[in-house]
Amino acid sequence: MEIVYALIGLAIGVALGAGGLYVYETTQGKNRKRLAEEEAERLVQEAQNQAKQVIVEAKDEAHNTQREAEDNAKKRRAELDRESDRLTKRRDDLDARYERLDLREQNLNKRQSKLDKRQNELTAMYDEQKAELERVAEMTREEARQELLSIVEEETRNDMARRIREIEEETKIEADRRARDIIALAIQRIASEQVNEIAVSVVPLPTDEMKGRIIGRNGRNIRSFEQATGVDVVVDDTPEAVTISSFDPIRREVARRTMEKLVLDGRIHPARIEKLVSDSRKEVERIVREEGERAAYEAGVPGLHSEIIKLLGRLKFRTSYGQNQHAHAIETAHIAGMIAAELGADVSIAKAGGLLHDIGKAVDHEIEGTHAQIGADIAKRFGVGPRIVNAIASHHHEVEQEYVESIIVEAADAISGARPGARRESLDTYIRRVKALEDIAREFEGVDQSFALQAGREVRIMVKPDEIDDLAAMRLARDISRRIEETMQYPGQIKVTIIRETRAVDYAK
Repeated sequence: MEIVYALIGLAIGVALGAGGLYVYETTQGKNRKRLAEEEAERLVQEAQNQAKQVIVEAKDEAHNTQREAEDNAKKRRAELDRESDRLTKRRDDLDARYERLDLREQNLNKRQSKLDKRQNELTAMYDEQKAELERVAEMTREEARQELLSIVEEETRNDMARRIREIEEETKIEADRRARDIIALAIQRIASEQVNEIAVSVVPLPTDEMKGRIIGRNGRNIRSFEQATGVDVVVDDTPEAVTISSFDPIRREVARRTMEKLVLDGRIHPARIEKLVSDSRKEVERIVREEGERAAYEAGVPGLHSEIIKLLGRLKFRTSYGQNQHAHAIETAHIAGMIAAELGADVSIAKAGGLLHDIGKAVDHEIEGTHAQIGADIAKRFGVGPRIVNAIASHHHEVEQEYVESIIVEAADAISGARPGARRESLDTYIRRVKALEDIAREFEGVDQSFALQAGREVRIMVKPDEIDDLAAMRLARDISRRIEETMQYPGQIKVTIIRETRAVDYAK
């Protein structure tokens, strides 16, 4: 029974618990529903408020847009009204102008009629006057025309000849002035020092006793030295000095350096001589290469072959009339470049031609031919351009000058060689050259006297006035100039002046 009661109690407890749970759940559900409905009402209220706000803003924006559109329309109507007024005014102006033009055309038509009538009257009068002139002059119109043309042609020819002479004189003056300006500018910009070098080398000695050691026993030292270097050693009465002479400047430089080392060292014997000659030759070769590269760099001529660089360096030890050919080549390149720049020619071609124009002198004692042709052949062999080759070959007029740069190189060469102090010549050579100038002038008929002036730069010739007239004097000056060009070698140019003087003498008694 107790068990039964316990089970019944348990069942009643469970039933009561389930009923309480149902009641609790039902109460909670109602609360959640109420809260959801309140939230829904709140959201609906907010949505309605937002919709009202959007509608108000849309109405305001539409109102503003409508107001702006109305303002723009008013402005456009005002612009159209002004444009309409302007067009109306322009149309009125055009109408008035058209009326004025119409009136002017009527006046012109009337004036043209009067002019036509006047032209007909003048034509009739001209025909009458022409017929009267032909009757009086007893010449037809064509005959008078030919006569007039002949007179005008003769006068025109005279005027033309006079004008041509004036133009020629003006051209010569302007050309001379321009040439002087360009040459002066080039010389002033170079402003290199004057050179004065010789073809022999003198080696100073500490004492005259050193001469005996240089000669050696039975002359073996001096013979070994001359055989190793290929030069002549002159041991004379000159105190404390020996002279080294050779036609080859490289050999002479090697011998000079070797002799200086021997004198400084004091040990002079054949084996020592051979060793120092070999060392000096290497030094000179190095100097030749460095001087060649320096010449190309200073002249602004890149890309030269290594053999041409060596030949340029050999010019360091080559002279002409006392002028160092290495410095002369660099100076000529600078002058040629400046003249080319002034004249609008190719500066690089002119510089290269000026630098290489005397390159043949580096080997002219080894190869037959003129130095210009030798230099041109060498340049062509090592890939130098044809315009530069022509400048090298033609700078002494041995071949035709095909380019303006060739003429510039010739002028630059003459400027560098002819400037004061650039070259020197012996007194005998100078006297022979001046005398040859005077003798050439005296060979021509009609020459009375000739005088060489300005160190042989000018020759003045007095002619016999009864044998040489003005035209003959001009021909004589040209002939003497050509004879000088064909028979003489000289730097720069020589001015030939013909003087024809006529004197009238009478006595009052």
